[in-house]
Amino acid sequence: MEYLLLLAVVAVVVVFAVRLGRGTKEVERQRVAEVASRLDASRRAADEDVTRFGEELQRLDADVAGHPLDEAMRQDYERALDAYEHAKGSLAAVTAPQEIRYVTEILEEGRYAVACVKARVAGAPLPAKRPPCFFNPAHGPSSQNVDWAPAGGSVRSVPACPADAERVLAGADPYIRTVQVGPRRVPYWQGGEEYAPWAEGYYTHWRGSSLIRDIAVGALVFQGIAALPHLAHGLGDGLAGLGEGMGEGFGDIGEGLGDLFGDLFD
Repeated sequence: MEYLLLLAVVAVVVVFAVRLGRGTKEVERQRVAEVASRLDASRRAADEDVTRFGEELQRLDADVAGHPLDEAMRQDYERALDAYEHAKGSLAAVTAPQEIRYVTEILEEGRYAVACVKARVAGAPLPAKRPPCFFNPAHGPSSQNVDWAPAGGSVRSVPACPADAERVLAGADPYIRTVQVGPRRVPYWQGGEEYAPWAEGYYTHWRGSSLIRDIAVGALVFQGIAALPHLAHGLGDGLAGLGEGMGEGFGDIGEGLGDLFGDLFD
């Protein structure tokens, strides 16, 4: 009897182990598929931006044609060209979704270099180093802040490139960057976790900057931004408290927007 009981216990353990193993494999398979999906989505967004930056450099060639390149202009021009090559190389080397941020970080620097070259060609002062355009970071550095609200949202001050600032101030719609989510294209802040590293890279150099505060505050009312856990990871008590003071539900969102804005209120 004891022998039969032992066999029964062994059989139960074996069945449990087999089922547990199958469950673990299924969870791992789902995890791998999820990571692959996130990587594919963010890679597409970054690839679009690298291609667009290459086209900007082609137009820059025409802008500088016939203009003598002094040392300062040459250095800015080389920084822009180097950024393009580095962004392409970085994108090709990406193996995980979070690595996409390195690509857009490089592009943010490259676009400022382009803006410097254009200013030197025009004999204008160098542009201020400002955060990228909120509506589409690929538009390049912002020139000013504008008051804007998404449909159904509250008005917030956000950085805008010259073209988008002009449109908003004239009462027109800005050119908002959209991303693919299922069958639809939505504003990037509604894109979810897949696009978080892509957005994060553009603002890497703006942690702790007072200029980026309006993005952080404005993002609280943009539906979907709470779904960006890579952006929403540790903003800290400052923004959490601010969110709680702005209305029910903002505190939970404010707890998080943080790898991007982690040092904002330090």
